[in-house]
Amino acid sequence: MRRRAEVPPTAGLPPRLRDLLPGAGAPLDARAAAWLGVDAALVACSGTAALVIALRALRRTSARRTVVVPAYTCPLVPLAVAHCGLEVRLCDLAPGGFDLDPAALADACRTDTLAVVPTHLGGRVADVDAALAAARRVGAFVVEDAAQALGARAGGASVGLRGDAGFFSLAVGKGLTLYEGGLLVARDAAMRRALAGEAARLPRRFGWELRRSLELLGYHALYRPRVLRYAYGMPLRRALRRGDAIAAVGDALGPHIPLHRVGAWRQGVGARAIARLPAFLDAAAERAAARRARLAALPGVRVLDDAGRGAGTWPFLMLLMPDARARDAALARLWGAGLGVSQLFIHALPDYPRLAGIVPAQAVPNARDLAARMLTVSNSPWLDEPGFARICAELEAALRP
Repeated sequence: MRRRAEVPPTAGLPPRLRDLLPGAGAPLDARAAAWLGVDAALVACSGTAALVIALRALRRTSARRTVVVPAYTCPLVPLAVAHCGLEVRLCDLAPGGFDLDPAALADACRTDTLAVVPTHLGGRVADVDAALAAARRVGAFVVEDAAQALGARAGGASVGLRGDAGFFSLAVGKGLTLYEGGLLVARDAAMRRALAGEAARLPRRFGWELRRSLELLGYHALYRPRVLRYAYGMPLRRALRRGDAIAAVGDALGPHIPLHRVGAWRQGVGARAIARLPAFLDAAAERAAARRARLAALPGVRVLDDAGRGAGTWPFLMLLMPDARARDAALARLWGAGLGVSQLFIHALPDYPRLAGIVPAQAVPNARDLAARMLTVSNSPWLDEPGFARICAELEAALRP
C-alpha cells in the first residue's frame, strides 16, 4: 500500500506557528551562546557564509593560502575556500571512517597551510585533537566544520571550541533552522573580535532577506509529513527517475555564495525555536540508540559513531554497507520509498564535475570507498516503527548475494 506521509531524510525540528510571531525577547545570538556555553555566538546567513567569514578573518593574519579539507565533505566547503581566494588541498579519510587519515594529514599540512577543516560529519564527533596537532606543527589554524552537529559535545563542551573557530548550519533539516542560516563561535576573545569585524563588513541585502523570509514561511507551511511528499518527495523521485543522483541529494550547487546580514524577524523565529531544541535532540539521541543497535545487528553493516568521548547529535544514522553492490541494492529499494533513506554526499570531492579547477584531481581511495558504501537512515520522529521495520527488512534483502 502506498504511504501517504513522507519521511524527511534528516530530523529537523518541527516548526510551530508561534515561532513566526514578532518580539522573541532575547536575541538568537545570546540564546545560542547561552545554550552552547560560549561567551558569544555570531549569526550568519548560512553555514557556508560562516566558513567564509572565518577564512577571511584568518587570511588577514597570514600570507598562507592553502586550506586542508576532507576529501569527503559538503561540496560547499571547497566553494567557500575558492570564494576567499584560497586553494584547496585534500586530505583522505581514515579507512572505513570519516576522520582525517593521520598519515595523509601529516603530508597535507605544510608551511603554506593556513587552516585545517575537520568535519563533524552527520552529527558525529570528529577527532579534532589530531587535526590540532598536525596544524600546530606547521603554525596553521583549525576551523571546525560542525554544520551538521549543532548541539554535539566533546569532553563536556560544545563542538566547535577545540579549534580556533567553529561553525554550525541553520539550514533546512539541520535541527534548528532559519531556512538558511549559520552560527560562528570561537573560544578566544581576540578571535571572536576578528570574526565579528569580518561579519560587520557584510552588506544588508533586502532582496536576499525577503527571499529567505518567504522561503521560511513556505517551510513552516510544508514541513509536515502529509505535505512533504509534494515539496520534497515528488522532486526527489523525478530526479531518481532521470538518474540524477546529485540533484536527488541536493548536491547540484552553483558557484555563487550569498553573503548578507540576517534580518531581525528570521533571527526571532530562531530565538523562539531554540528553546525546544535541547529536548528535541535528547529525544533524537534516545531514538537513535535503539535503532542503531538494530541496524548494527545486520550482517556486515556498521553504524558510524563518535570518536573518543564525543556525544553527537543524530539527524540521521550513517550506515556503512559491506560493499558498493549492497549499498546500491539498498538504495534501489529504499531511496524513493518515502521512508527517509538517502545518501549524504554523492561523491568524494574530486569526482564532482562542477568542482573541476577548484578541487585537485587526486587519489583518495578511502573517501571514495565511503562515498560508495554509505547510506543514511533518517532519525526523524515521523519515521514510525512499521516504516523502520520495513527499512530493516529491505536492507536484509539487499545484503543477500
